[in-house]
Amino acid sequence: MALYCAADIQVCGDAFERRLSVIGFSPSRDTIYLLGDLVNRGPASAAVLRRCMQMGASVRALLGNHDLHLLATAHGVRPPSRRDTLDGILQASDRGAMLDWLRQQPLARQVEHGGEPLLLVHAGVLPQWSADDVLALAREVQAQLSGPGLAEFLRRMYGNHPDLWDAGLQGADRLRIIVNALTRLRFCTPEGRMDFDSTESAAQAPEGLVPWFDAPGRRTRGTLIAFGHWSTLGWISRPDILGLDTGCVWGGALSAVRFGATLAEREHCKVQCPQAQRPGE
Repeated sequence: MALYCAADIQVCGDAFERRLSVIGFSPSRDTIYLLGDLVNRGPASAAVLRRCMQMGASVRALLGNHDLHLLATAHGVRPPSRRDTLDGILQASDRGAMLDWLRQQPLARQVEHGGEPLLLVHAGVLPQWSADDVLALAREVQAQLSGPGLAEFLRRMYGNHPDLWDAGLQGADRLRIIVNALTRLRFCTPEGRMDFDSTESAAQAPEGLVPWFDAPGRRTRGTLIAFGHWSTLGWISRPDILGLDTGCVWGGALSAVRFGATLAEREHCKVQCPQAQRPGE
């Protein structure tokens, strides 16, 4: 049994199929974790969701910010953006099945491999959180997504504040900061205050900000975290982090990692993608 992770498939339905073929992926034998942003910004969103659903338990997905945007648009909470390419889902006869499958997916997962934990998120984690905190907080959001109050949760989900974690936060403020950290985070202050304006690479961090994974005292530093979301960061493989978004939507590559017997044994697998959108369009 092989273990794979991939991130930010979005438009790359064809590249996803090619990658599965090239690596000889077998749904009966292997498992692939998809780290969010399965949809939007290209014509293949519905095909990607249908393929994931067809593959059953061999695919373990997370939600990213674009997946949440789809749910919000489908429930009339947010108007479509001019760059959205979600009509293939929203107008499909099996729209209900796709949206129901999507809302059942969590914002974080953890898997044991080679006797070590691998924590999986779409974007990042706050330095104040342990791996157990991340999983518990993600479950709080998942309860809202899969429950009867979904539309109300989505209405109150948007906004940039609060931007600094406080364990005493309650209600919509608490859920919003969890969502923002797990699906939108790139930079924060050394104290963990989130920034949502900067999208530069880690090497171009604005003054006073650090990449979330380099925040001093980050409590998850002893756990390998795999994530996507940050295309300007590109492929990054360190003992404690694994960044997998290599800009498929912008004409880069769809990246995946295949783990060997341990989490330290990593093979970078990638397929080049056609450019679906240009920055600023």
